Amino acid sequence: MSTTNYIPRLATKYKSEVKPALQKKFGYKSTMQVPRLEKICVNRGINGAVNDKKLVDITVDELTNITGQKAIATMSKKDISNFKLRKNMPIGARVTLRGVKMYEFLDRLIATALPRVRDFKGINDKSFDGRGNYTLGITEQIIFPEIDIDKINKITGMDITFVTTATTNEEAYELLKELGMPFKNNKKD
Repeated sequence: MSTTNYIPRLATKYKSEVKPALQKKFGYKSTMQVPRLEKICVNRGINGAVNDKKLVDITVDELTNITGQKAIATMSKKDISNFKLRKNMPIGARVTLRGVKMYEFLDRLIATALPRVRDFKGINDKSFDGRGNYTLGITEQIIFPEIDIDKINKITGMDITFVTTATTNEEAYELLKELGMPFKNNKKD
């Protein structure tokens, strides 16, 4: 499949539905002022990576399968003797998604992964950083259909950060809500 003429479903939805809705709600003068999703960063720390180097490879493979883009290992920045940690030891893995892969991952997250969370009642709307970015913590990687539950040896979580061009939490909340993020319904309108 050629990626030159392929446009993800959520990218089309953003242009046709989300952009006009946000422009109307916040009264932007130009369409360039409308906030957009810039990138999605998926990050995972590895407990026990100091003792077992194989865990890093497993985590990189899992993140690569989940996101559809090659993950890279993150290295420690300094020595911490209490944790037997040396500088530049692999202690995690991360992926930064942009463009087509970003929208594809977001679509899979909303449509298939989040509904598989046990007792799911919506995601917390309090995890905004004040600058229009949202971080979602996932406790189990098995909610993603790309992960074979029989092949994993340890259930671990990950952080998913949505970086937007929004300047306030309210703008970012509306952007993600319009894109389909299932926030809990505890806002008082």
